[in-house]
Amino acid sequence: MTEPIPPSLLLPLEDLGKWLGGIPASSVIVGGIAVSFLGRPRFTQDIDALTILPESVWERALATAPRYGIVPRIDDALALARRSRVFLLRHVVSSIDIDVILGGLPFEKNAVDNAVFHRIGGLDIPLPRVEDLMIMKAVAHRPRDTLDVQSLLETNPNVDVELVRRWVREFGIATAMSDLIEDFDKAIARWQESR
Repeated sequence: MTEPIPPSLLLPLEDLGKWLGGIPASSVIVGGIAVSFLGRPRFTQDIDALTILPESVWERALATAPRYGIVPRIDDALALARRSRVFLLRHVVSSIDIDVILGGLPFEKNAVDNAVFHRIGGLDIPLPRVEDLMIMKAVAHRPRDTLDVQSLLETNPNVDVELVRRWVREFGIATAMSDLIEDFDKAIARWQESR
């Protein structure tokens, strides 16, 4: 079987795993890499990770990243992280961008706790359960994310749709975005019609 992950992402994934493991920080790879492995392969040129890391160690974590060939890609990455809860980083050797989402919500903690390791290109990579990835994609709610939800539905027919729907509804209520659940229901209807 052809690997769904471009070889150019393997070294940065390996170094990211070493860095996060050395902190230590629990994490899961999300975004295009997770969709490519759990759904249908699609183009992606960066790495997204969700990690659970107390704010009290953010500065130390950033200070150790260069040992693993990972550096901030903006000035004052710590200040941005305090505002947006994301480290914007770059893997030096490959020039691959890495976004490390600094989770703290109960859903994010559960998603990391429920990670499943998959063998990808000789590496053991923690990926979210399909349901958790679908929730993240439905909540992110960009056109690319909507396509990713459709891909995950089509390639995982036994997914727990009601679990996903409950979480998407909760996020929709919490963010006052009623279109989250409406758009998810439309994706479910399209998927059911195509079966």
